[in-house]
Amino acid sequence: MDKVILATDFLDLKLLKKGKVRDVYDLGDKLLIVATDRISCFDVILCCGIPRKGEILSLISLFWFDYLKGVCDNHLIAADVSVYPKEIVKYSAVLKNRSMLVKKAKSLPIECIVRGYLSGSGWKEYQEKSSICGIKLPAGLRESDKLPEPIFTPSTKADVGHDINIDEHAAEKLVEPKLFREVKEKSIKLYKQAADYAESRGIIIADTKFEFGIYDNRLILIDEALTPDSSRFWPKSGYKPGQGQPSFDKQFVRDYLETLDWDKTPPAPALPPEIIKKTQEKYLEALKIITGKGLV
Repeated sequence: MDKVILATDFLDLKLLKKGKVRDVYDLGDKLLIVATDRISCFDVILCCGIPRKGEILSLISLFWFDYLKGVCDNHLIAADVSVYPKEIVKYSAVLKNRSMLVKKAKSLPIECIVRGYLSGSGWKEYQEKSSICGIKLPAGLRESDKLPEPIFTPSTKADVGHDINIDEHAAEKLVEPKLFREVKEKSIKLYKQAADYAESRGIIIADTKFEFGIYDNRLILIDEALTPDSSRFWPKSGYKPGQGQPSFDKQFVRDYLETLDWDKTPPAPALPPEIIKKTQEKYLEALKIITGKGLV
């Protein structure tokens, strides 16, 4: 099986943040983002990784950053390690295909979630309240139903623990109203354009999460974009509303973990080899369908 990179350790670089998947280094006026092969479920990082997952996520994000640049500018400067600053070129063997040199933007304190279908926490909230994040929805919707129009359902951004869904009024306290309206408009436009493309390739994007930042007084897209980690991807063939759907994302791992006697607190149980292999296959399939290319 391919080598798994669970962490980076560039001692001569300033580590700014170690997220659930990405290690972020501060290069002064730029950031270096490295996507590891870590995988998290229920906000817990698993002890094992998915081989080459970081490469897959990076390549999918790069595709979307280019495809969607007409809707919103993004933070990408370069992803070709040969043009990186000389102090990091020496790490090329690790960085190749799994890193990005990006603009140092000030990130907004909300997660920008767009839902086109009723699933996940949105489905749970709809069953209780007939609404999601204060947005009233038609009665009688089933799990996985397509919504009349995509909806913007922001959440808090938690460094530890769970993000919390919030309504627009609460979001405007975190992001001033004018900027919030721009974020909402851009998020929905990005989702619609991506969802139309993906559907033409045989994938339904049920929902996705964007992150934005401010750079040179402008709103730009940051972090990752429309990957299996930040989105629910369903195969269009066989789509059947009224139930959960098979997916190309880490829902496969969540489903396996739900069968175990685990209280969803650290440490997480190890994944058996067959689950790791099948998860990698799902991520690879998403890469090939969306970009038309596989890993080299």
